[in-house]
Amino acid sequence: MALVRIIAVGKLKENYLKQAEAEYLKRLASYLKLEIKEIPDLPVPENASPAQEEQVKNGEGALIDNLILPKSYLVVLDIEGKQLTSMELARFLHERQVTAQDLTLVIGGSLGLVESIKAKANLRLSFSKLTFPHQLFRIMLLEQLYRACKINRGEKYHK
Repeated sequence: MALVRIIAVGKLKENYLKQAEAEYLKRLASYLKLEIKEIPDLPVPENASPAQEEQVKNGEGALIDNLILPKSYLVVLDIEGKQLTSMELARFLHERQVTAQDLTLVIGGSLGLVESIKAKANLRLSFSKLTFPHQLFRIMLLEQLYRACKINRGEKYHK
């Protein structure tokens, strides 16, 4: 089974998010070899200029780049990315497993992702045109991976 690595900017702070993550990691353990790598949410100066914000994104991008698995299929979560149905996501995950190709999924921080990381992506994936808090989105991603695994095994999961 190929490795699925989630690279996430920032730590989960609220207990309810930590509990949700722990629950999904427990559920996913029988389906995937999954790991989460966190990088620090770099501080953004108050009233930051666009140049300062870009500098923060560049710093986070360098940390993310160091954690991208070699030869892995790189997916960045991006509001401007392609949207998939749950069935399409399940097929996509199945293809990675069949080819034994590692999968790296990247969730940016509060400022988003630097263009250099987006440019490396094999897929820019969007869950919605809405903006979500990156900590909450991490749980949403885990839930969708779990749903995809259940679909791929032909198991029931609520719609």
